[in-house]
Amino acid sequence: MSVHPTDSILIVDFGSQVTQLIARRVREAGVYSEIAPFQSAAEAFERMRPRGVILSGGPASVPEEGSPRAPQAIFDSGVPVLGICYGQQVMTQQLGGTVEKGMSGEFGEAYIGVEDACGLFDALWDEGDRHQVWMSHGDKVTALAPGFRVVATSPGAPFAVIADDTRRYYGTQFHPEVVHTPDGGRLIGNFARHVCGLTGDWTMAEFREAKIADIRAQVGQGRVICGLSGGVDSAVAAVLIHEAIGEQLTCVFVDHGLMRTGEAEQVVSLFRNHYNIPLVHVNAEPLFMNGLAGVTDPEAKRKFIGKTFIDVFEDEAKKIGGAEFLAQGTLYPDVIESVSFTGGPSVTIKSHHNVGGLPERMNMKLVEPLRELFKDEVRELGRELGLPDAFVGRHPFPGPGLAIRIPGEVTKERCDILRKADAIYLEEIRNAGLYDAIWQAFAVLLPVRSVGVMGDGRTYDSVLALRAVTSTDGMTAQAFQFPGDFLPRVATRIVNEVKGINRVTYDYTSKPPGTIEWE
Repeated sequence: MSVHPTDSILIVDFGSQVTQLIARRVREAGVYSEIAPFQSAAEAFERMRPRGVILSGGPASVPEEGSPRAPQAIFDSGVPVLGICYGQQVMTQQLGGTVEKGMSGEFGEAYIGVEDACGLFDALWDEGDRHQVWMSHGDKVTALAPGFRVVATSPGAPFAVIADDTRRYYGTQFHPEVVHTPDGGRLIGNFARHVCGLTGDWTMAEFREAKIADIRAQVGQGRVICGLSGGVDSAVAAVLIHEAIGEQLTCVFVDHGLMRTGEAEQVVSLFRNHYNIPLVHVNAEPLFMNGLAGVTDPEAKRKFIGKTFIDVFEDEAKKIGGAEFLAQGTLYPDVIESVSFTGGPSVTIKSHHNVGGLPERMNMKLVEPLRELFKDEVRELGRELGLPDAFVGRHPFPGPGLAIRIPGEVTKERCDILRKADAIYLEEIRNAGLYDAIWQAFAVLLPVRSVGVMGDGRTYDSVLALRAVTSTDGMTAQAFQFPGDFLPRVATRIVNEVKGINRVTYDYTSKPPGTIEWE
């Protein structure tokens, strides 16, 4: 963001897959934060002039030559610093302590004992307490830097938490940002509010104002086309951009034939009738279906959909004439799974259809106003913008649509089967009053057929998998535990009402190790 609160925290990214969760926890404390890769952290520190700095974890080894370091300017500035895992180790090394490669690491749930009080523990942990945390490290601190003392230990980490209250430097060997450290969010909140002295009054209203200013500064008098996918992200992005630049925005809804039942009609009605935003509705189902014929690899499907999606935009941009910018509803989790959001060394998990820029031939620039936000923050922003709660509260839906919920070849027939089954599943969830308790629920039509018996006849039809998860940010998720009679009831309805399915299963896999979507 080019416009940001003066009371902020800079997070230096050393390549951890969960760095963005640190930002989430800081924001939960009502404090604005930005992430910068260690390569450009000095520049970000100078620009932001933050009230505190958090050093993230990362995959590198501090003792190895050429491993990442934090800018010395941070330690020279006198601002408070919190180092997490690799961040603790690199801070220790740079300030005169010692870090060594561990013979064996410490991974997963652990328990630490509080040895002494410190500013990080204020009104939270007391001397003698024992608390659950989440460890994930190989190297370890073996000698403290001058001025530090040990305030908590674990069997595998004698320097589990270290503190220098005078300089307001703290380090945790465990990861407070993940949900597996129950008090982790409160520890980060303590750092932001108690140690850094921030008031915690940053709100989504402030983000809205800042982003509107950003959009106006970026776009100027230019025209923007915004892709509507039918999901919350693109809808919130469109309304925010429309608030910023009004009639300079034209929305394009590419109906690729991969939507859920009734969604295309809902999108058109909301934007044309409710918001009076110029909307082009493109029926591109034949184009997408023909291109997906015979394609079974999930990455190939995603890339074809992304490329075709942009091709359609290119055609529409030419028809509209004069559009210089393309807007998308890209979110933090999309980006972090595709490539490090800020250019850091994170590992790619999977590509996303709306991440990675545009073909050079389009000569258009991206406007991605939600790129720093998590899903729950997007919903909060949507409510701030006045979007209907029924729309803002909808479960996430991927840009590639049903194509990634049909492993194997995608055909119109299989899409129609899945649409019917998915509609029944969601209807039963709503009827049971469970919709808002679930982060995301959907059906997956598997490339598997099974033998069944219906009436007096033998069937040989498709298998359907049901998926429902709970989550707060989409980065980790647990399978939702339905009441005992719910799944049998849904399975019975689907098998009886959807021709082509004769068996229903439920996916209990968490994220990690799985992803929320199947492809």
